[in-house]
Amino acid sequence: MRIGLASFFLLFSVLALAAPKSELWPVWQASREASVAKIDHALWHDLLRRYVDDHHPSGINRFDYARVHSQDLRQLDTYLRTLTSLDPRTYAKAEQKAYWINLYNALTVQLMLQQWPVSSITKLGPWYAFGPWDETVAEVAGHALTLNDIEHRILRPIWQDARIHYAVNCASLGCPNLQASAFTAGNSDALLEQAASDFINHPRGVRWQDGRWRLSSIYDWYSVDFPHLAEHLKRYAKPALRQQLDQQPLANPSFAYDWAVNAP
Repeated sequence: MRIGLASFFLLFSVLALAAPKSELWPVWQASREASVAKIDHALWHDLLRRYVDDHHPSGINRFDYARVHSQDLRQLDTYLRTLTSLDPRTYAKAEQKAYWINLYNALTVQLMLQQWPVSSITKLGPWYAFGPWDETVAEVAGHALTLNDIEHRILRPIWQDARIHYAVNCASLGCPNLQASAFTAGNSDALLEQAASDFINHPRGVRWQDGRWRLSSIYDWYSVDFPHLAEHLKRYAKPALRQQLDQQPLANPSFAYDWAVNAP
């Protein structure tokens, strides 16, 4: 069956935007729960503290890509080389979770800095791709990795924690905040809770507008991870939003996402 050029590009666009499924990569399931070894994220934490504005009036954290110096690029490269030289399977699961979240976010920032200035992460990668998510960006323990591998074949299937979506950052205004602190085994749960609350209580996450619910596309793309979405939102909603959710059924919402870069 032949299809026209316009139909081809429409189909291509739909496929490009389709969210990857959570499909376990079994090799990464191993861990050493008896291990007390810690992974040092100090270099990444330092960069985040200096370049993430977590008090922006928009309520969306911004990363100041334009202000990053050459020595900071070297610091980020050193951090990533250190992370990728480790085998995370030799650590306990709590260390691994922080490892993979930080690796994803640091690699994303590196990709943006390598091409800066850029208006959107969707402009990165080959011409035929919607962003860089399927491009090989690292090698860990002899395995080539893409950003999609880290999120959809490791983090989502192994931990089965919907809050992962509030942790991994896609350098966009529509995305949950890039935290101003590195994740660690000790602070991950608190950071995930705060990230969920910050996103759900911000208009880009959840809002009642013009007589209907308008939600982030995250809740559409990854609906399988939010099987009881109304209850999930109410868990983190502040009183005014919680009251609105109690009064208005979460039926037939519209979805939106802003891919503009999360720069100042």
